[in-house]
Amino acid sequence: MADASKPPLFKIVTVKDEVIVAVPKGDATAPAADAGAIGQALAAKGALTVWQYATRKGGDGALELAPLRQISVLRHDSLRVEPYAAAVRVLPLPQ
Repeated sequence: MADASKPPLFKIVTVKDEVIVAVPKGDATAPAADAGAIGQALAAKGALTVWQYATRKGGDGALELAPLRQISVLRHDSLRVEPYAAAVRVLPLPQ
């Protein structure tokens, strides 16, 4: 069973870069938290605001994925969205 406080993570892959993101819940304009819905929202809207996640060391010294900042992802023909399974602890999005 998934932890409700952990947001589903996705990897946005382009020809130049990859970024791990989470879609904020509670935003009426946010797509459902699955790769297909995110891709469709990008195609329809042209841009999507998401939270970028980054690896850091937690207070206990263990690695964790934490929200870093909000970013805008722009539609692009060679962009790919795929689910991301983290091998480390994932922190929830800010309220």
